[in-house]
Amino acid sequence: MSAQRYLDSISEIIGKIRSTQEENINAAGEVLATTIANSGHAYLFGSGHSVIPVLDIFPRYGSFVGFYPIYDPRLMWFNIVGPGGARELLWLERQEGYARILLASYELQSRDCILIFSHGGLNAVPIEMAIAFREKGLKVISVSSHQNYARAKATHSSKKKLADVSDVAIDNCVPPEDALVAASGVAEKFAAGSTVAGVSIAMALVAEVGVRLVRSGKQPFTFVFAQRGSCARPQRTSFPGIHARHLEPNSAECARKIDVSR
Repeated sequence: MSAQRYLDSISEIIGKIRSTQEENINAAGEVLATTIANSGHAYLFGSGHSVIPVLDIFPRYGSFVGFYPIYDPRLMWFNIVGPGGARELLWLERQEGYARILLASYELQSRDCILIFSHGGLNAVPIEMAIAFREKGLKVISVSSHQNYARAKATHSSKKKLADVSDVAIDNCVPPEDALVAASGVAEKFAAGSTVAGVSIAMALVAEVGVRLVRSGKQPFTFVFAQRGSCARPQRTSFPGIHARHLEPNSAECARKIDVSR
């Protein structure tokens, strides 16, 4: 059964992440937790399908203030052809210089860091995003296919791949072609693995960072499902409170807004 073959393959990948990437995930968790504990911004970035783990980190139930996604609709396809389509995105994410234009809208601070998702780890935008952060002395965490790193030639003019410009490089343990299920008579495989792997790593990092913050005495402002009676501290977990804390993490006005649900 092909569906079972996919589930077996993706389970094997998750098992490999668990057995080989623990040290890197712990190191990444420490970087992210330190940033959030110091009121820094833990930025998140991905383009194309690699934006999916970013979308799933924050804002969503079970995550918390401190993660700051960098979204650009031009790097997220929401169409097949035409505006927002695959052709435009695939061209743009390979253009050198665009990442700096995107980052011009963000004022990076010394306590910030970034987590970048890119299955291939070769495109210009994620590489230059990492380079820009490192030029400011900020930590870079990447999630990409290290099998692809070993096989593919660098395409950026710096001759660097994403893992080369990362302080912590996590392997998503997915093969370069991404698809996992073969069929007799055709060369191509079906059913991608990098999204499941990427989201699994993302949630592992959310768990790691959240527990590290609690253990260090820094209670995170966590967004929870607001079912009546499900939370003892709604003022810390309702969307108005999360929204205020995200926008104004250190202000008295933020504290006032968080109290409104009491």
